[in-house]
Amino acid sequence: MFREDVLKGQKILVTGGGTGLGRSMAEAYAAHGAEVVIWGRRGPVLEEAAEEIRAKTGGKVTPQAVDIRNPSAIDEAMEAIFAEGPLTGLVNNAAGNFISRTEDLSANAFNAIASIVAHGTFNTTVAAGRRWIAGGHRGNVISIVTTWVWTGSPFTVPSAMSKAGVAAMTQSLAVEWGPRGIRLNAIAPGPFPTKGAWERLMPEPLARKTGAGTGAGSIPLRRMGDHSELANLAVFLMAPGCDYLTGEVIAIDGGQWLATSGNFHSLTNLDDSDWEMIRAAIQATNAADRAKRTT
Repeated sequence: MFREDVLKGQKILVTGGGTGLGRSMAEAYAAHGAEVVIWGRRGPVLEEAAEEIRAKTGGKVTPQAVDIRNPSAIDEAMEAIFAEGPLTGLVNNAAGNFISRTEDLSANAFNAIASIVAHGTFNTTVAAGRRWIAGGHRGNVISIVTTWVWTGSPFTVPSAMSKAGVAAMTQSLAVEWGPRGIRLNAIAPGPFPTKGAWERLMPEPLARKTGAGTGAGSIPLRRMGDHSELANLAVFLMAPGCDYLTGEVIAIDGGQWLATSGNFHSLTNLDDSDWEMIRAAIQATNAADRAKRTT
């Protein structure tokens, strides 16, 4: 769809860039000429992703192990990036989510999501923004949200609240920082399954019981999204010729939220035993992830 060098001269940071949609966007940026920096908590995963993207695209990819729940870690890593030349773009992709009845959530469970999605996104955006402003640089921010910013979503309330805040930040800073040459937009993906996130949002036992594993029946286009389709939109928003677009939240979901709100309202029919099954499946996924991090 794009010239191979359409992003030549750009330097783009992708948080959560070692896996899933973040990695797909990072690879697309590198393939189209940008220098890419990827952040994530797991250094070995980032190193492996960076090596594979370099081999596939021939681009420059720099991994930095950064926990965006830590504001000082964000600032230190951002300072290191700008010391070698300013960013031109930032993609706020790092996130966390799981399904649960809201009455079962603890304060720590809420903070586990909000500390990444709300606080981490804000602190990363401001760390880049203040450096752009101080240096008189133009900047471009894309934040990955969800269609729940328009409808809310039962059983994922911490994420829905946090993502709605990110959408509000996008619109607010598009106005506040527009005169400084800084644009902000957000992408609201529908179902683009990624292994870790999908297993927490749609554990296999729940998918079997509800028939929601494919999810295609609720989507007017009758299929899931392909990562390359979201990556194409992410490249477009960073590309020259898109300079007048700011403050927008763009859905890419095959029409799902228009048809069904795109949220988990159907789970109101589950009973206590179903929620115990879901909790056990999510805990098993988390335990497997922890085991991988320690080996």
